[in-house]
Amino acid sequence: MIVCVCKSVSDRTIRASVAEGMDSFDELQFELGVATCCGKCEETVREVMAQSGACATRCGVSHAHPAVMPQAVPLTFYERKAA
Repeated sequence: MIVCVCKSVSDRTIRASVAEGMDSFDELQFELGVATCCGKCEETVREVMAQSGACATRCGVSHAHPAVMPQAVPLTFYERKAA
């Protein structure tokens, strides 16, 4: 999947870079150019790095797993009646 559209960087490229020893976001940003144009990919890049085994303190992500979906809140619907 393409993570950084501006620079055409995929998650595979990020994972390969982490496997080759790039373990900080700054290194990845310098080498691949991710999050240097619009910046919308930064969070996803950091998550891919964390999932790939990069140290959480170096990539800036506090968890290595995708966020857990919040519990569904029951909704109550009220029927509105004409006066």
